[in-house]
Parts: sequence; structure tokens; C-alpha cells
Amino acid sequence: MPTVQIGDLLVEVVRKNIRSLRLTVYAPDGRIRVAVPTRTSDQAIQDFVAARRTWISKHQEKFKLQKPAVESLYVTGETHYYQGIGYTLQLHTFDGTPHVVCQEPQTLNLYIREGSTQQQREKVLLAWYRRQLKAQLPEMVAQWQKVVGVQVNEWGVKQMKTRWGTCNIRAKRIWLNLELIKRPSSCLEYVVVHELVHLHERLHNARFWGLMDRFMPAWRTHREQLKRTLLETPIELDAC
Repeated sequence: MPTVQIGDLLVEVVRKNIRSLRLTVYAPDGRIRVAVPTRTSDQAIQDFVAARRTWISKHQEKFKLQKPAVESLYVTGETHYYQGIGYTLQLHTFDGTPHVVCQEPQTLNLYIREGSTQQQREKVLLAWYRRQLKAQLPEMVAQWQKVVGVQVNEWGVKQMKTRWGTCNIRAKRIWLNLELIKRPSSCLEYVVVHELVHLHERLHNARFWGLMDRFMPAWRTHREQLKRTLLETPIELDAC
């Protein structure tokens, strides 16, 4: 990937078929990437990054202070999050179809075959997460479509590295990040509304945020809550 030196910053530059410039700072090392429309001039890229120097430094320093993420082994005793609450993982040897049972107080029972690998246990838990999120979304999307005054043709769930959600305006399709099932429900609602509002306004401009104020007056609180639970997730400027 091409890189450019802008002041004391080394920046990866990706030219894509997009409308606006997009800046991302990645954990844990503070790597910087800027995605730009194909014909953007080098000077415009330099000006864009330079104008956001303080924002970049803030998040690079934040990452330096974070403890390195501990790799999950999917073994008994680990904490895994569901709807913003930490649950203790409890493994059970089981001859049938591997599955997960959520049990109070705050326990995720993972039934898995003897001799299972870390990857197999992870796959079972992720499949459970996906089912939970897909079960919650129909009612939530339907509710907020009425409030926002739009109708999507399709919604889906997938794992994304740098986005909480995306919206294909032409296809009227939204995607939600699987990681949202680990966050409080208010964070999920915020991202749903954010992507629905993009069907009114493509850009993150004054009109977009004005519509967010109208449809979800408390969106700032929900966004801050989402930011507080980012963990090792990359930070993107102007992302939802």
C-alpha cells in the first residue's frame, strides 16, 4: 500500500471510488490510513491530514496507554461480553451438536465436543452471537424505519474491522457489525438509526446530524457509550 510522509506522520493512502476523504487510526500501534477519491491531489491529502493532526495525536496517545489485548482462548473462566455485560464462559464436554446456552447469573455455557480446538470453540460462540443479533434486528429496524421515515430493502450482519455499520444507499441495504452484539443495546440502536439516516443524507454534514437530532435526540450519549467500549477496535474519524 502506498505511503506518504506528511510532517512527522507516515500515512497509508488508498485511492477508491468514494466521495469524501476518510481517515482511520488503527490500534494498537497508531497506524494511519487515509482513503481518498481517486482523483484527489497530493496537496489536498496533505492538507486533510495536517488539519487533523491533533485528532490523530489524541488517539495515538490513547492507544499507547491501552494494555495489549489478551487473545481469547475460549476456555472456562474467560469473560465474554453480551449486550454490554461480561459473562463467564463455562465449557462442557458434549457429544451432540455444539451450542451455547446463556444462563444467569451471567454465564455462557459452551457445549463442545471433547478435543475441540480454539478455532472450533470460537466458531460456535460467534455463531451464537450472530443468531442473537439477527433475532433482535427485525423489530428494531422496523421500529426505527417508522421513526426515520425510510424503508430498507435488506439488512444483514457481518464482521467488519473498521465500521460499526454501512449503508448502500442505491440498494437501500444496511449492514451491522457482529461486534455490536457485545455492546449495550443502545449502541446497536444508535448504529441502526445512523445507517437509516444515510438514506436521507449520504454525507456526515450539518443536515445529517440535524436529522439525527430530530430522530434520536440522545444519539450523542449512545455514540460516546459506543466509543467507551471500543477496546482494540480501530478508530475512524467521522465513522459511526
